[in-house]
Amino acid sequence: MEEKQTPEEEIEREVPEKRDYEEELLKIIKSDDPPSVLKEKLLDYHENDIASIIPELTQQERSKLYKSLGVDLVSKIFAYLDDVDKYIEELDAEKAADIIESMDADDAIDVLGELEEDKKEEIISLMEKESVEDIQLIDSYDDDMIGSRMTTNFISLNKTLSVKQAMRVVIKEAAENDNISTIYALNDDGSFYGAIELSDLIRARETTPLDDIITTSYPYVYANETVEECIEQLKDYSEDSIPVLDKNNVLIGVITSSDIVEVVDEELGDDYAKLAGLTEAEDMKEPLFKSMRKRIPWLLGLLALGLVVSAVIQRFQAFIPPALIILYTFQSLILDMSGNTGTQSLGVTIRLLSDENFDGKSKFKFVLKELRVGLCNGLVIGSLAFIFIGLYLTFLTSLPADRGVQTFGFEVSACIGISLVVAMIIASLDGTLIPMLFKKIGIDPAVASGPLITTINDFIAVCTYYGLSLFLFVQIGLFIF
Repeated sequence: MEEKQTPEEEIEREVPEKRDYEEELLKIIKSDDPPSVLKEKLLDYHENDIASIIPELTQQERSKLYKSLGVDLVSKIFAYLDDVDKYIEELDAEKAADIIESMDADDAIDVLGELEEDKKEEIISLMEKESVEDIQLIDSYDDDMIGSRMTTNFISLNKTLSVKQAMRVVIKEAAENDNISTIYALNDDGSFYGAIELSDLIRARETTPLDDIITTSYPYVYANETVEECIEQLKDYSEDSIPVLDKNNVLIGVITSSDIVEVVDEELGDDYAKLAGLTEAEDMKEPLFKSMRKRIPWLLGLLALGLVVSAVIQRFQAFIPPALIILYTFQSLILDMSGNTGTQSLGVTIRLLSDENFDGKSKFKFVLKELRVGLCNGLVIGSLAFIFIGLYLTFLTSLPADRGVQTFGFEVSACIGISLVVAMIIASLDGTLIPMLFKKIGIDPAVASGPLITTINDFIAVCTYYGLSLFLFVQIGLFIF
């Protein structure tokens, strides 16, 4: 009988229906309101919500929307668009240049990267020199460097200014740079000195020395550091933005919290791709041959390892008597459990290896823990396999007539159970030690992918299973064979 919920529990489970912003926006845009009224209404909505309905508009309706909102607002909307090249192509080159020019440099690079080379060069030629220089600066860094993820949307000022002068700079610069929650203080030579929280600057008295509210030990990163080197540091600080410096400690950009989220998401995507046996992440719109190029290297390597496993099985088969042909039936069971156990350990290990506090002592404790987990899981799975496979072979199958006893089924299941215990212990250690070894020698531990660990564990499981079978049944005659 279903337990009746109290009124309080029913209230807690009830989720109010959310507003349908897309429906509201479509109704507003398709109305006959004049541009000024249309803009006033649309200012109440987030740019991302407006971007979500752009594909549902006709080209004429989009043109009406762009004219109503103006270049600055349209540039913010375009930063959220997928297939942005399609909408850039609808605009004349000067209009497109104005929109991209109004974007943050990092967003502008993303948009320009989706355009055909001729269109891209035409638009860049129409943009202001300062905007082009910002784009070229960010574009000069490789994709795996922090510099390629930064933005030039920030406010900086000289540390020698007074509080009143600093406020004037912020008010003046805020029209062009909306990333104002943190202001950066510089030395006379332009090198980074520290950071000021806008809230501290607003509360400070005019007579307060600016240096009193500057945090000189503020976190920072270098533009030529790799994302992988910095990702943990970036995640540890819950700041709206973190300054990016060049090799001379000159402030050249910042990486914002939204950039950090994007970087972490991409890193997780790359790690997931490597765990799946890909050289890098791929997306839905990738060309066929580009996707093949990412997958083929691993497949070729795994094919070679698979052939080794098959050769080992063939060698063992030569020594297995016909009466024990039933052992082949349960080979896949041993391989699957070994591979699954290794992949579980691998996933946990890679997650821990990204933690800077995961030191030598912690690693040793973790290996012992995984060894215990593998042993205990192996004993549980092995015991269940021994019981149920033994019952199945004894009562539900026709065993060879010359066995002469009713224990043969349990003898085979005992061999399977012991093999499972040994294989799962070794698989747990493989999934733990291999990525640790890769990390130690400077290789991304995610390269110890699921398919790689599975194939290695297949080899170990095959050797364990057939080696134990030969030892127990043939070499010492422990069972009745």
